[in-house]
Amino acid sequence: MGTTVILFAPGGVLVGLAIGYFLTKVVFRKKLEKELEAKQDELQDAQQTTHRILAEAQSEALKIRQEAQREQQQKHGEIRKLEEKLIRKEEEMEKRLESLDMTKQELDSKVSKIKDIKLEIERLHQQQAEELENISHLSKEEAREILFKKIEEESRSEIFQHIKKLEEQMHEDLKDKSKLLLAEAIQKYSAEVAAETTVTTVQLESDDLKGRIIGREGRNINAFERITGVDIIVDDTPGSIVISCFDPIRRYVAKVALEQLISDGRIHPAKIEEVVDKVKKDTLILIKDLGEKAAYETGIIGLPANLVKILGRLKFRTSYGQNALKHSMEVAFLAEGLAEALGANADLAKKAGLLHDIGKAVDHEIRGSHSKIGADILRKFSISPEVIHIVEAHHNEILPQSIEAYIVMAANEISNNRPGAKKDILESYIKRLSEFESIAKSFEGVDEAFAIQSGRKVRVFVKPEEVDDLQAKKMSYEIAKKIENDTQYQGIVEVHVIREKRAESYAL
Repeated sequence: MGTTVILFAPGGVLVGLAIGYFLTKVVFRKKLEKELEAKQDELQDAQQTTHRILAEAQSEALKIRQEAQREQQQKHGEIRKLEEKLIRKEEEMEKRLESLDMTKQELDSKVSKIKDIKLEIERLHQQQAEELENISHLSKEEAREILFKKIEEESRSEIFQHIKKLEEQMHEDLKDKSKLLLAEAIQKYSAEVAAETTVTTVQLESDDLKGRIIGREGRNINAFERITGVDIIVDDTPGSIVISCFDPIRRYVAKVALEQLISDGRIHPAKIEEVVDKVKKDTLILIKDLGEKAAYETGIIGLPANLVKILGRLKFRTSYGQNALKHSMEVAFLAEGLAEALGANADLAKKAGLLHDIGKAVDHEIRGSHSKIGADILRKFSISPEVIHIVEAHHNEILPQSIEAYIVMAANEISNNRPGAKKDILESYIKRLSEFESIAKSFEGVDEAFAIQSGRKVRVFVKPEEVDDLQAKKMSYEIAKKIENDTQYQGIVEVHVIREKRAESYAL
């Protein structure tokens, strides 16, 4: 019996295992079926949601498409309207162009006719002029000259009266306008004048001398101003009178001459002329001494005597308020020092520095830049080409070719631009007055010309044997117009042309 139990025990285990397997399989299958059913339900829900979203998207897309179609139709309508408008504009433009073409053709035709008429008129004028020349045996220029001279001779008194009437009317108008302008200008602006550098004061022992200097009916002072070319200002300032002139040489001559006349006590036109002539000669000697002193102090020897005289004249010239001779000496010393420091030719640089502005001694008498004028002066005196080149190049008018030329340029700039070296207003003022005098002297028959009263007046003396009264009047007008056209200035410049005829005889 025990053996039987042992034999059948493994078979029961197997059966139990099989039954357990099948039971587990059944349970798992049921669980799997439930999960599958749940997944199918979820899938169905997802499909339904998808269908709903697709339906909504299709509906929205349909709306957007319909809206886009409407906008497209609207845009097409607007474009069609613009196209129609452009077509109308093009048609109108074509019509206008056709009209303009027709107008242009008509104008061209009229211009052509006018040219033909003008040529015909010119031909007739030329023919008439030739016939007149053949008849009169005179050219057109000769006939015009004769006609003008005849009219001038016959109408001389009428011309004078008409000119006088116009002058009186002009003076009245100018007085009214000048008063108004001065009143406005004084309210808006006030500045220093150039009196300090363009006038010289002469001290008097007593005011009684003022009457003697003026003379009977202004005879003495008028003669003095005419001979010296300065303006004498006699005012209420006690114990002094003022000499006004932009040219320092004239001012110096006038001052010394007036002091000698006062010291001598004899003041009359003949004595004035005698003293002024003597002072002018003494001034020439002084100019030579000044030139020699400048050459000696700078250590430059061998300069021609006449060149030394020209150098001395720089003492009476200014450049932007600087004394030209002192400036030239300063440049000479600066150039020498720079040349020694740089190993250049110090003697050459110093000599060129002293002579670099030599043209300013005569630039108010000769047209052109002072560099070019100075170079021409040095060539006449056979100065070395190296010095001439430096003088001509010191303002870069020609290209500098040597280190000494650059050194003199640098020394000139140092001297010019040091503090207090320049006074631009004075330089332009003097240049303007020199231009006034040069313009007046350029006319034929002019003996002397002086710019006085700070450039407000130009006094022109003519040769009476060459210029009559009517020509003097015409000359004053022509000089004034040339000053107006060729120079720049403020205010009004009066031009006085003076024609003086002297009759002299001697009792023996």
